[in-house]
Amino acid sequence: MKVHELQGEIMRLKKEKDVCILAHAYQSEPILEIADHVGDSYGLSVQASGDAHSNMVMCGVRFMAETCKVLSPGKRVYLANPAAGCPMAEQLSPGSLRELKEQYPGYVVVAYINTTAALKTECDVCVTSSSAVQICRAMPEKKILFIPDPNLGHYVAGQIPEKTFAFWQGGCPRHACMTRRDVEAARALHPDALLLVHPECRGEVVREADYIGSTTGIMSYAKRSDAGEFIIGTEISIVEHLQYQCPDKRFYPLSANLTCPDMRATTLMDVYHCLRGTGGEEILLPEETMEGAGRCIRRMIELGG
Repeated sequence: MKVHELQGEIMRLKKEKDVCILAHAYQSEPILEIADHVGDSYGLSVQASGDAHSNMVMCGVRFMAETCKVLSPGKRVYLANPAAGCPMAEQLSPGSLRELKEQYPGYVVVAYINTTAALKTECDVCVTSSSAVQICRAMPEKKILFIPDPNLGHYVAGQIPEKTFAFWQGGCPRHACMTRRDVEAARALHPDALLLVHPECRGEVVREADYIGSTTGIMSYAKRSDAGEFIIGTEISIVEHLQYQCPDKRFYPLSANLTCPDMRATTLMDVYHCLRGTGGEEILLPEETMEGAGRCIRRMIELGG
């Protein structure tokens, strides 16, 4: 079956079965073309909660599908590829976090949304990469235990010097592998290009950037900018998407190592089998997990996330 034929069959099936397809921006271009909503993990969940369809298929990783389920408890949510996980989201268990909290009495726990639903039940509030500074600044508490990504945490702490931060040494293995040497090599090849990076990158990379922001923020900046060349310091698929969306501009990856195997695990055929009922996995969460994770996410919304 050709790609366009498979896409056509998926479009037919999703209409027949009342399905909304959600695709994270790190998915492949063929998947983005058949999606109803494209965005970051939290944005997709918000879009899903306001969508009229009764069934949701997440083309992303497991924690994203869980967040979608928490915000849309009355809908059936499926993960297109059940093997698509997230190393950062799975680094810290609820039990380990309880032990960590004992080491930091008096601290509130701020969790990056890239965490499991079970872990969120042990946290006070969630943040996204684009809302983390705003939310941490708005919180009345002065002591913050930021998990699981210390790179994003240190970036946030640098914007709010009046508060005290503690960190856990986790993080995204893809973003964390970039160094200043990668920046120097990329700029040597593309001296006129602006460097746009995600705050999950190391501080030595973030400090060299012309723009720091979320995935959607990076894409919006590149589209609006008058510049003609950009080095992209986040998952390599963003380079491809921007090439399609801005054919008059040039985009280069900061490194070929910025390829996330979990994000690349989902294929069009996975979506097809999920829609046919011969693949995918329905996300089912215990009631206490739904309640605990929901409390954490609602607190984020209250503080302006």
